Amino acid sequence: MNDEDTKHEDTGDADTKYEAVRSRDARFDGEFFFAVRTTGIYCRPSCPAVTPKRRNVRFYATAAAAQGSGFRACRRCRPDAVPGSAAWNVRADVVGRAMRLIGDGVVDREGVGGLAARLGYSARQVQRQLTEEVGAGPVALARAQRAHTARTLLQTTELPVTQVAFAAGFASVRQFNDTIRTVYASTPSQVRAAAPRTGPAPRSAATPAAGVPLRLAHRGPYQSTAVFDLLAAEAVPGVEALDGNRGRRTYRRTLRLPYGTGIVAVEERPGTGAGGTSGIAGAPGPGHAAHPGGWLDARLHLTDLRDLTTAVQRLRRLFDLDADPYAVDERLGADARLAPLVAARPGLRSPGAADPDELAVRALIGEAEAGRLVLRYGKTLDAECGTLTHVFPEAAVLAEAEPGGPLGALTAALADGTLRLDPGADREEARAALLALPGMDEDTAAVIRTRALGDPDVAPPGVDAPDTWRPWRSYAVRHLSTAGEP
Repeated sequence: MNDEDTKHEDTGDADTKYEAVRSRDARFDGEFFFAVRTTGIYCRPSCPAVTPKRRNVRFYATAAAAQGSGFRACRRCRPDAVPGSAAWNVRADVVGRAMRLIGDGVVDREGVGGLAARLGYSARQVQRQLTEEVGAGPVALARAQRAHTARTLLQTTELPVTQVAFAAGFASVRQFNDTIRTVYASTPSQVRAAAPRTGPAPRSAATPAAGVPLRLAHRGPYQSTAVFDLLAAEAVPGVEALDGNRGRRTYRRTLRLPYGTGIVAVEERPGTGAGGTSGIAGAPGPGHAAHPGGWLDARLHLTDLRDLTTAVQRLRRLFDLDADPYAVDERLGADARLAPLVAARPGLRSPGAADPDELAVRALIGEAEAGRLVLRYGKTLDAECGTLTHVFPEAAVLAEAEPGGPLGALTAALADGTLRLDPGADREEARAALLALPGMDEDTAAVIRTRALGDPDVAPPGVDAPDTWRPWRSYAVRHLSTAGEP
């Protein structure tokens, strides 16, 4: 890296970050990356390799920024496979919204122009703000994500390399080959040969029947029982199902995705999570004993593999896997009322939604009525999977089929774009649009904002939520409800 590249280095507290690297602190995996000038490699903070000298280290906010400065991904710690930064979920500004949209695959599907249009800015403004904040523009960020998806497919499936290229979102095989060589300093065949020996499952053909095995990484402790209990209580027949006994359950659901449909199965893990952090596939990476991370095992069955990245991101939002439990627990644990609840359930998550529009409809009408809509208007799966038979009906279908009342008003607003709940939606604008709808009350709007928009700082009316809980009031409310407190 030359001196010109230092302008892209993350400008946070470099000495504090270097201490995190020295202690191999997995709490910071995904929050920043470090690169070593003498080796040309970038790593996650918990990388087990010998700690480089401070003068040779540069810090970056994203893997894309490190790649853009000419560094290659470490083959030992696989820095592209860490949980996403919690900052992008907390932040409501244009950079946070842009990062969530890029994660959802908008740049691959709609280009930078489409991303900018969703944000209400020009493409130049979006490029400038992302480059200034994270050291990489939308194209570079999307490219880094495509590379990681490609590595996942190469190492977990037997798909031909050409199919992997297009499934990962690359425009051509040449672009795919060039990117893999740049990011991993290997050919696609070499990346496939370097697959971990202890992955979640042997490589499969990635057919709809076989699916793609994944490990959905998270940082810190994870209260999977509380999350699966909530999903079980809310499950809509035909769209969702939970199998097995408490502590060892499998959550399954259907997904509507940009190119097709999908079925996902996610396994509950006993305890709060331990061991090293991992990526969306493969063996667990190294962690720090005092700050365990972990993963949820999953398998995705997709009618079109181009939906892999989007499906993974939606699952990450549903299970709140990119949260920073250390920051949440530190703030809430300092409160006298919440301290015993945090101590009892460290790492409690605030689940989101796999489909924001679906969540909004369900929050308004309840699970029983939602089940009726599924049977009447939902898209029937080409091949049923146990009790999973339908994909939840689209807002436009519901708006046309049942145009009257609060449901008709909500679905019409979702269908015509008056109300946006996608990952790049402005949360304040969405709240105002929700409350302008007939039949929408503050409590329902708060649920939608918390779950569909993934807002970490929502306190429903009637909940005594002091400012000292901010910006984690949604997590405080989850602690209270999980403990059965009003």
